[in-house]
Amino acid sequence: MSALIRQVAVVSITDQVPIAMVMQISAALQKQATRDLAPIWSISATVDAFEQLSQVPVGTWPIIIGGKVPPGAGGFHTDSNGQPLALVRASDDIDKLCQTCSHEMIEMLVDPFGSRFVPGDSPMADQGRVNFLLEACDPSEGPQFGYSVNNLLVSDFYTPNYFDPVQSSGVRYSFTGAITEPRQVLLGGYLSWQEPISKHFFQERKIDTVEPDFEDLGIPTDSNLTPREFIDRATDTFTQSAMASGRKVAMMASTLPPDKHDRARVSQAKAWEILVGEILDGTSGSGPAERSDSNARLRRPPRAPK
Repeated sequence: MSALIRQVAVVSITDQVPIAMVMQISAALQKQATRDLAPIWSISATVDAFEQLSQVPVGTWPIIIGGKVPPGAGGFHTDSNGQPLALVRASDDIDKLCQTCSHEMIEMLVDPFGSRFVPGDSPMADQGRVNFLLEACDPSEGPQFGYSVNNLLVSDFYTPNYFDPVQSSGVRYSFTGAITEPRQVLLGGYLSWQEPISKHFFQERKIDTVEPDFEDLGIPTDSNLTPREFIDRATDTFTQSAMASGRKVAMMASTLPPDKHDRARVSQAKAWEILVGEILDGTSGSGPAERSDSNARLRRPPRAPK
């Protein structure tokens, strides 16, 4: 695993997404980054929730949840110092919001500056060798290919083997296994590349059928945009449509239905409140009957006479 630890912040600038929701999302993202992403991509990261942008430490890469994000503005950006940040649309659907934040976090960590390419054979037969833009979540970004962390929906992502020249048995091409061969694009996803002679960017998209739709995106007209910024602006509307279905069948990956997870969390929280109330002499959470002897758990029982 890389010795470099990257810091990511999740912060909401809209009342539509309160800090409690931000904290839930950041906890799921931290677990995904540590448990799932790090072993595959050799990346170490911390993910923390903040209530205000002014609280985010210098050098931390923010995922900013905004209220009214206009078309073409969502996704990857760089600040005036060339540091990465992501802008995510607010949503009352915490699963949709978490999956989008997960998508942005993974691609930010795998390719922080939005300009990493991998050479390979183009999906278009008349192009030959091209340079694929490294965007680990795009080919399987549909929610039906995501999975559950802390009972929240997070994004699937491809592995470095995604760009292998040939398919091999026993090779993992995406974390969930939804991608089963190199350079495969799933329903609702896309793959981007640059053709080295014309300098045009192209995409293979699977919009609503398994048949691919090829798009010529042209050449970026703004030289200040990184390749990923250009791609995100060109595909923002498409991405929002692909991810609009929210939780859906992806949450079948969870072993318990949401209501049972909620009950388990409430029960756990109540038990903590009682214990803390007893330790602090009944100052939080527990009723009089529960804290009649507030130090009972802290005292050893008397020894039996010999």
